[in-house]
Amino acid sequence: MHTEALNLREVVVFLVAAGLLVPFLHRLKISPVLGFLAAGLLIGPYGLARFSGDWPWLAYIVIDDIEGVRTLAELGVVFLLFMIGLELSLDRLWAMRRSVFGMGGVQVIVTGAAVATIASLFDSSAAAAIVVGAAFALSSTAIVLQILTEHRRLGTNVGQTTFAVLLFQDLAVLPILLLLGIVGSGTEGSEIRALATAFGGAVLAIVVILILGRMVVRPLFRFVGSRESREMFLAAVLLVIIATAIATQQAGLSLALGAFLAGLLFSETEYRHQIEVDIEPFKGLLLGLFFVSVGMGVDLGQLITRPFWLIAAVVGLFAVKGAIFYAVARVFGRPHAVALESALLLGQGGEFAFLVIGLGATGGLIPPDTAQFLLIVTGLTMVATPFVASLARRIAASVERRAALDAQGAEAVSEEMSDHIVVVGYGRVGQMLGEILDAQGISHVALDLDTRLVAGFSKSGACVFYGDARQDDILRKVGVDRAAALVVTMDNATATEHVVTTARRNCPDLPVYARARDGAHAARLIALGATHVIPETIEASLQLSELVLVGAGVPDNAARQLIESRRQLEQTALDEGPEENR
Repeated sequence: MHTEALNLREVVVFLVAAGLLVPFLHRLKISPVLGFLAAGLLIGPYGLARFSGDWPWLAYIVIDDIEGVRTLAELGVVFLLFMIGLELSLDRLWAMRRSVFGMGGVQVIVTGAAVATIASLFDSSAAAAIVVGAAFALSSTAIVLQILTEHRRLGTNVGQTTFAVLLFQDLAVLPILLLLGIVGSGTEGSEIRALATAFGGAVLAIVVILILGRMVVRPLFRFVGSRESREMFLAAVLLVIIATAIATQQAGLSLALGAFLAGLLFSETEYRHQIEVDIEPFKGLLLGLFFVSVGMGVDLGQLITRPFWLIAAVVGLFAVKGAIFYAVARVFGRPHAVALESALLLGQGGEFAFLVIGLGATGGLIPPDTAQFLLIVTGLTMVATPFVASLARRIAASVERRAALDAQGAEAVSEEMSDHIVVVGYGRVGQMLGEILDAQGISHVALDLDTRLVAGFSKSGACVFYGDARQDDILRKVGVDRAAALVVTMDNATATEHVVTTARRNCPDLPVYARARDGAHAARLIALGATHVIPETIEASLQLSELVLVGAGVPDNAARQLIESRRQLEQTALDEGPEENR
């Protein structure tokens, strides 16, 4: 970890950027990750700091010491990995072992070898090629996990796939550093044995830390919790995080991996929820500082002077790493869309590349100009990752849609089917309705935009299809013109209104039943042509009121009649239009 000091002025500059510039970009619907990267580009040594000689006052609002910033920036990655570990458990991690050690291991080895081979084609020495391959075999844990967390995709198949690979990459840090040491010293003959010993030592260190941690954490926090001091509780949490991170660093592993292990230790305790709330502000601020430090290290001036080679290197790195991991993910049974999105997410260079390339340049393995070029490529790929991630989501969604449509065939519903019920939205409400209709022998067809849900029901033979009911063609595919009724159970208010509008435009006489958020939403649906609307808030209130009346001693029949009368009044009010402040 860097030991350079971060002075108070630089802290103030960062806080101003985080408190003013990033929220402004967020209002423009720009990702916080991009906001911090942009802040780093602006206030860094290759941004406004270039002009501090001409305008001395700029020196007060820029940061020209990247290494000093990275002193705290590394802590952001540490806290991010701690929060990830906190959300997992040892049992769940063990269940992921095939993905972590199998898929992750193959990805690192094959990618490193491929990049090293490409580097050798550009007249690089064998030692330099190995350094470049090792540097670019790993991806950015901080950026990828933050993007997945930000979009609530960490628990998805894509999130679990990429996380498993990133976890192995952290484990691979020690063997890679040892490999660089062997290359730099010119040692021969014992490379495989040395690497195997290093990896075995890493696994042993992790096991020891987990065993000792489980023996210490619970007793420690029982003692701290008995004091009922939030300050003491938070101090103990920070102590465990930092102590575990330092322990792994002393074992030759990364600080981030140690923090992840600390999170695993807490994940199985009763303190995890309080810890998560207390640590979140630290994680967000320090992780923002990490992204700022990445932005500060990107020299856009080099992009202007060498645009072709830099752009070619950035695109080539994404292409090579993406193609390799796509193939690896498919071999390990990941669906086409998941493999494609994960491959693009892992295509950038990572924070570890800064260390490896720096060591290679210091040891004379890489020429200084080449090292600077590679560092700029790494920074540019990290800056490009949020854009690539957005593109990857759209491509994967398109692939899933095509796969779902291909699976269900060109014609979703037989032309002979009529007087059936079309259910739009097959979540909990739609599924319950479907079970009731099945029990009564009433045929129905369902539409939903969740490809995994659709695939699951399609395998069981249910008439559940992928499709956007806001499109005229999709409704015609499910025979809405021959249906007895359309039921919209979606929980998205705007989408529900669009579906009702589309249905009414195509079938003016079709009975349309719709689920509404509240009275105001129900009134809008009635105005758009819905025949019957059930407002969630009103219906929930009526059912709760009935239970309260019975509990208060009102006879069951009387309570039921009272609630039914009120239900009719509410329905009449909806049919007649909303009141002024309804």
